[in-house]
Amino acid sequence: MALEGVRKRYPDGTEAVRELSLDVKAGELVVLIGPSGCGKSTVLRMINRMIEPTGGRILLGDEDVTRVDPVRLRRRIGYVIQNVGLFPHQTVRANVATVPRLVGWSRDRVRGRVDELLELVGLDPGTFAGRYPHELSGGQRQRVGVARALAADPVVLLMDEPFSAVDPIVRTRLQEEFLRLQAEVRKTIVLVTHDLDEAVRLGDRIAVLSEGGHLEQYDTPAAVLGAPATPFVREFVGADRGIRRLVVTPLRREMLEPVPAHDAPAGPAVPLGGSAYDALAALLTSDAQRVVVTDGGQPVGTLDRQRLFELM
Repeated sequence: MALEGVRKRYPDGTEAVRELSLDVKAGELVVLIGPSGCGKSTVLRMINRMIEPTGGRILLGDEDVTRVDPVRLRRRIGYVIQNVGLFPHQTVRANVATVPRLVGWSRDRVRGRVDELLELVGLDPGTFAGRYPHELSGGQRQRVGVARALAADPVVLLMDEPFSAVDPIVRTRLQEEFLRLQAEVRKTIVLVTHDLDEAVRLGDRIAVLSEGGHLEQYDTPAAVLGAPATPFVREFVGADRGIRRLVVTPLRREMLEPVPAHDAPAGPAVPLGGSAYDALAALLTSDAQRVVVTDGGQPVGTLDRQRLFELM
């Protein structure tokens, strides 16, 4: 998917988005982040034509979505919003089945797809399919919203502040479940959030926007945190960006000190491939000087405090 010089100018002269170009690779999760009023949600709504762009092109493959029927387009694009937007007088099954029914799937195919997706988002169909939205917790409703957005196997999934309406503990669990889900389905996703920690945790790449939808930086979380491209980005990611950078820095063999021969290393253990933040947390909670990094339970190297501070 690609945005080429996309603009949105309102009749009163307000420029919500000016000349935004963005390339999103197939299977990639891109996060749009920036201060309030920078056009994040406007960009999302222009992609599925809920808001008509003033200019530019939005491409799905080789097709310019600004030139196709918007209703047909929206059936090809999944959309998840902050407050879910489930139909209150329909069951979970009916909610998830909305788009497959609209595009003419058979009853058996729809039923099988609903059961498959409820299981995929961690909701037992036998328990939850017949319930109504008011009988679900906030986290469960959000899972149903994701299942509904995926029901007709959309080309692109758009998510607007999808986890912000739940408490922090549930939010963390939903993020973990979503990462697991994305590892299975590998959808092309554009997600809007105001939460930098969420952007760093979920995104393959982060697009930092300033007023008017101006693209300040578009890169991996580690690059945005480690090498802010502009003063705006540097201020936006904040002075504690080093800690956030540890979250997206995996522990690799080349950054470790070798295990001493004939001497079992002492210290808390963290797995190879875990994050440098996990290593720092282990050091701080144990008051040790180094962590032991393991692979399959066997020590493969150590990492001391100084090396961790160098990674920040």
